[in-house]
Amino acid sequence: MSGQSLTDRIAAAQHSMTGSAISKAVCKATTHEVSGPKKKHLDYLIHCTNELNVSIPHLADTLLERTASNSWIVVFKALITTHHLMMYGNERLMQYLASRNTLFNLNNFLDKAALQGYNMSTFIRRYSRYLNEKAMSYRLAAVDFTKMKRGAEGVMRTMNTEKLIKTLPTIQNQLDALLDFQPNSNELTNGVINTAFMLLFKDSIRLFAAYNEGVINMLEKYFDMKKNQCKEALEIYKTFLNRMTKLSEFLKVAERVGIDQGDSPDLTQAPSSLLEALEQHLASLEGRKLKDLSTASRSSTLSSAVSSLSSTGISLSRMDDKTEDNRLQQHKLPPQMSHQMGGVPMMPPQPVMYNQPVLRPTNPFGPIPGTQFIL
Repeated sequence: MSGQSLTDRIAAAQHSMTGSAISKAVCKATTHEVSGPKKKHLDYLIHCTNELNVSIPHLADTLLERTASNSWIVVFKALITTHHLMMYGNERLMQYLASRNTLFNLNNFLDKAALQGYNMSTFIRRYSRYLNEKAMSYRLAAVDFTKMKRGAEGVMRTMNTEKLIKTLPTIQNQLDALLDFQPNSNELTNGVINTAFMLLFKDSIRLFAAYNEGVINMLEKYFDMKKNQCKEALEIYKTFLNRMTKLSEFLKVAERVGIDQGDSPDLTQAPSSLLEALEQHLASLEGRKLKDLSTASRSSTLSSAVSSLSSTGISLSRMDDKTEDNRLQQHKLPPQMSHQMGGVPMMPPQPVMYNQPVLRPTNPFGPIPGTQFIL
């Protein structure tokens, strides 16, 4: 089906008559057209998240209602629109989504109307699980891992041991849900799934960058940890190595569908000798005798590992900067949109960058403490 359906036009007209600009924009962003949501509707909805007189619950609930459709196109585009607003909208939306007991309940979704519906339904189920996990991560950590401040003074690099051991598994769970999307390049066959994949690609870069910095911090603290902490940290590190391999496979798919190979981040693994050193240290704490490593050898191995993972972090940041620059170039507001849309004056959305993990305020839709708005 190409173009807006009669149902789309009727729904949009109904929302125009009732004066619901948000409902109309959501309806137009989630039409039956086999293409990603249109930029002008996404821009308007992003703007709405920044307006204090806009009801965030109403906006979120309108999006959730669209996922009750039987059409894979409408449901997929509702998920994409929600993901886009999670990434670029005001933090109030993420707070509301994270506060809900349930978000997307699409584990059994199946569009039987056409063969493509069967194929795309699989990815809808996987995509909804990722968005649920993304909201759950925010609920547990009170921070969006894809937006936190990075670098030597970043959140994950400066986190204390106890909190680090609790936080890294949360990042792992979110990354697992993302990588479970698992498309082959020959399955990225239309503008809808391609749009979802690009949002997941951007999240994967930022999420793994935070994960990587947390692991660097953990490794630097490892030889000063208590026995139980070392045990948990060792398992976290083994899982990290596995996820790095899976991310590499995910990025190869991105290369095959349009991401320049030269732009793909270089995921440099730590030397294998590090894992041996970590295991030997834990064995010594548990009273098991393995080959002893000298302090100098252990220090050299750790230094080499941190250097390798730091290189990975730099590569991820460069890739993130480039994709964000491309997005800003492609999504500049046309002059006519700077005036007004749907009766609400338009303004550019303000990105949020975290200086530190934040606690949810008493008013979940009020200003967020500990955030820095970059103008």
